[in-house]
Amino acid sequence: HHLIGRNRLVRALPLLRQPSTVVIHILPELRIRKLLLHDYEIRKLEAQIKEKGYIELCTEPYFAPYEYVDPNKSGEDQYQGMDIEVARYIADKIGVDLKITALDFTAVLAGVADGKYDFAISAIAYAPSRAEAMRLSDVYYSSNTGYGFIVRTEDIDKYNDLDSLKDAVVITQSGSVQEALYNQYINGACKEFKLVANMTDGYLAVAEGKADVCICSTASAQLYADANGGMSIPDYRFEVDPNMNGTCVAMPMEGTESLAELVNQCIAELKENGQTDVWYSEYEEQAAALGIE
Repeated sequence: HHLIGRNRLVRALPLLRQPSTVVIHILPELRIRKLLLHDYEIRKLEAQIKEKGYIELCTEPYFAPYEYVDPNKSGEDQYQGMDIEVARYIADKIGVDLKITALDFTAVLAGVADGKYDFAISAIAYAPSRAEAMRLSDVYYSSNTGYGFIVRTEDIDKYNDLDSLKDAVVITQSGSVQEALYNQYINGACKEFKLVANMTDGYLAVAEGKADVCICSTASAQLYADANGGMSIPDYRFEVDPNMNGTCVAMPMEGTESLAELVNQCIAELKENGQTDVWYSEYEEQAAALGIE
């Protein structure tokens, strides 16, 4: 009985080996086919963009040093900043011109989500809700300074935590991560809440006494405070997902898998040689010299 069982087992072994042998041969072939298809999709996308002759970027150019308007330049040359350099790098990689469309930030997010533009680069921080509405690239720049407040210098000890905001007029940019932080952490627990189209308007409202606290990216707000005086950044920081401290390229969700791959290749190249850090520092200095915040 044992011998019969053993013989059956021996006869069955070749059959058991065959499927595994087939899998060993098929898997590399499937991978090769997948890679070839992926490469074809990227080439097809590049061909479509090259046929247009340009790739269209939408951005809100009022958030130095990511993007800003240089008053000494005209046309599309007036748009400067780290994000513009990243966009130009991607356009150069494809071999086409870069077309820049300036919009309010909410229109930037809506425009790219609706597929009206090829991509958006506008200091767009990662947020789960954004990842559901649009395709987000890998992070191309990270800031460790986080999100907090900017206030008038005389109020720096008055508004230094969430509880202190109950008597404050709070303001921030519509459609921003900062608005999401307000909804999560404050949500009405303040005297009044206002929304503005861009962060500069929020900073100005605080400076002019039309608001008391602006929820902000502290790195950008510090540039404004340094350039204009009379404004300070309290020590308080919101607790956020670390990914929200990084900025991404946004693309329409539909049919952009290959574009996202190309964009991520560009980001990997830029990060490998530290180019985004160089651009950030360069445009931080240039914006400060121009008095742009």
